[in-house]
Amino acid sequence: MPAVTQIRSRTVALPAANIDTDQIIPARFLTATSKAGFGKHLFADWRYDGDGNPKPDFALNKPEAKGAAILVAGRNLGCGSSREHAPWALQDFGFAAVISTEFADIFRTNCLKNGLLPVLVDEKTHAWLLANPNVELNIDVASTTLTLPDGTAVKFPLEGFAKYCLLNGVDELGFLLSKGDSIAAYESAHL
Repeated sequence: MPAVTQIRSRTVALPAANIDTDQIIPARFLTATSKAGFGKHLFADWRYDGDGNPKPDFALNKPEAKGAAILVAGRNLGCGSSREHAPWALQDFGFAAVISTEFADIFRTNCLKNGLLPVLVDEKTHAWLLANPNVELNIDVASTTLTLPDGTAVKFPLEGFAKYCLLNGVDELGFLLSKGDSIAAYESAHL
């Protein structure tokens, strides 16, 4: 997993609240065995019409959304079933961070385990971001700071171990494997 230290990008705003994981990546697309390819199905029921054509008025289909790596979503993002495919789809589409005032716990955990940064912001910041889509933000993982275009710095919470993993580009298994010598030494001393 690549290290996540800074994310500088424009935003895409999707103000809907209670976006569940089946809306993020519908269950009918969960047949793949690798993380690649889920981005084309991200928000499939919202992005495409009945014939599979992109809906021009959907936020992710608009020209200004192209290349944006930060999604600003409504409250309670990722509710519903536990689905690791949801962060996979967001990342495969090109998102490196998601911003909201609330994340479903399992979704937030799945994001962090896969290197997608969930940024929890206050209501005032969130309302401004939704009202001003397509702005450029800077997110610094080390300082857990989101910087708005006017220079305003907004702190966001990030648990220490998750922060370590993001900054070092390692998942939980990779972290444990990096401690192999210490684990073997402990086991030898306690047999």
